Amino acid sequence: MTARGADIELSFEFGAMASPCELRLVGPDEAALKRAAVAAIDEVRRIEGKYSRYDTASVVSRINEAAGSGVGTAVDDETAGLLRFGAQLHALSGGRFDITSGVLRRAWNFRSARLPSAAEVAALLPLVGWHRVHFDGHVIALPRSGMEIDFGGFGKEYAADRAAALLLEAGLLGGYVNLGGDIAVIGPRADGSAWRLALQHPRRPDALLGQIELAAGALATSGDYERYFEAEGRRWCHVLDARSGWPVSHWQSVSVVAPTCAAAGAACTLAMLLGPAAQDFLEEQGLSSFIVDAQGRKVDAIGLSRPGS
Repeated sequence: MTARGADIELSFEFGAMASPCELRLVGPDEAALKRAAVAAIDEVRRIEGKYSRYDTASVVSRINEAAGSGVGTAVDDETAGLLRFGAQLHALSGGRFDITSGVLRRAWNFRSARLPSAAEVAALLPLVGWHRVHFDGHVIALPRSGMEIDFGGFGKEYAADRAAALLLEAGLLGGYVNLGGDIAVIGPRADGSAWRLALQHPRRPDALLGQIELAAGALATSGDYERYFEAEGRRWCHVLDARSGWPVSHWQSVSVVAPTCAAAGAACTLAMLLGPAAQDFLEEQGLSSFIVDAQGRKVDAIGLSRPGS
């Protein structure tokens, strides 16, 4: 690629969705980049407020508060789209991924590092299950008191895509949106080259597995190192199989490159949940990936370059 002359790169750091975030933007005009950055950050925070289960005024909170009441909650087109996406992931994963599984956090507290009993987990399973939910495309109802929905499984990725879309609409020539490691790339660097995006080592926080070069598309990673504790001789991570209520253990990490961040994030999470079937699933989806197994072996390295290469 050829350089684009007077283009500049600016970085904007902010916090959102309980994560450190960054915009790295490319364009010919500093003022325009700053305006675009403000709009993109506002969009991320809009989505966070609209769908946060911690915000009592959010759509998610309103849906959850009505659980078991027999009264449905009308949703707008954006929310309906996210619900349909959640339903699609539920089907693709054979029920392993489920946006109603957030209630399992009542048993799994990764801050206290306490291993729940089998009875504690089993007691929550009647509250888990997308197949129990009544959703007609416009109104959603959770039939049992205590049920919840939670878009945490793809909320950051969706926000990254929305922010990237606004930046493209603003006419930016390149850059990326990085929301806590979920990255949407809108175009190349000022000199026309691809961005080098690092893959974190799942067992050594200060080390890299490698780098992926992207000038467009998205990168997301799911792993057993993000939230976990160790007990009874094994690692218990936050990626829970909604069918059983228990953590997965087949892979240390899965990174996926896809056209959108939502697709990349969903694919790597589903791969973690699918265990030994993950590679076939990713191949069927036509997605580039990099996988580390439970023994730390690098299983797949499509599109990977080594650190410093």
